[in-house]
Amino acid sequence: MSSDSYVLTFSCPNKPGIVAAVAKTLFEAGANIQESHQYDDVETNAFFARIRFNFVGTDNAEGFSEAFAIVADELQMRWTVRPRSARPKLLILVSRFDHCLADLLYKWRIGELSADIAGIVSNHPVETFAHHDLSTILFDYLPVTSQTKSQQEAVIWKIVEDRKVDLIVLARYMQILSDELSAKLAGRCINIHHSFLPGFKGAKPYHQAHGRGVKLIGATAHYVTPDLDEGPIIEQDVERVSHHDQPDDLVRKGRDVERRVLSRAVFWHIDGRVILNGSKTVVFKD
Repeated sequence: MSSDSYVLTFSCPNKPGIVAAVAKTLFEAGANIQESHQYDDVETNAFFARIRFNFVGTDNAEGFSEAFAIVADELQMRWTVRPRSARPKLLILVSRFDHCLADLLYKWRIGELSADIAGIVSNHPVETFAHHDLSTILFDYLPVTSQTKSQQEAVIWKIVEDRKVDLIVLARYMQILSDELSAKLAGRCINIHHSFLPGFKGAKPYHQAHGRGVKLIGATAHYVTPDLDEGPIIEQDVERVSHHDQPDDLVRKGRDVERRVLSRAVFWHIDGRVILNGSKTVVFKD
């Protein structure tokens, strides 16, 4: 049996026989199902699935893809299939606060994040991150002002194209992407922000939250869309706080929940566990 696994993800209008048709195609291609998740959204009458499989004997990925394309066309599917061992290319955008960057780099270095880092882009110079080992990672310092925003984003887009970037991660990148760039990156750009939005907008959200005596703080990872902080949500988490906590305590606890949430969202995206469902997502957690 082949040790190489493949991940098939798809969505389509729901109807009887979908699972049977997919299983039959896999069987006829000599495939063995290793893991399977499915979800029927009764509100939209849409069906979602993620299937991990390998081949018994000879690898027949090309033959399976050709056969499945016919089935997918008949069932009006949006689908992808890829080797699970494939390493997507990540571009990380970061500003001065680097706790999310540090967490992603650590998970990448120990092999927990199965991806290749195509580079780091920041509106702060590389000296800001002198405590990180970036010697093997391309670093682009791209300062930005309201007058130079379009030119700076043009450079970011060129990096994305030239390095064949698969996923852009905004690891506390404190710049709002333009509608144009957000649209270009649809479905492949993940942002992290504190869950106070829209309740606590603007500067110092944790200080605002402290002033209101909140009992929960949190973070949200979502896909970027032209609607600011309104993209499909991938993951959220919270941390309980109390009247004992000062603004600095909230900041410290907020950093921890932000890096946890972002790491999970990036991992699930890379592993083909997130499927867009209109303004929402279906997430088949590991």
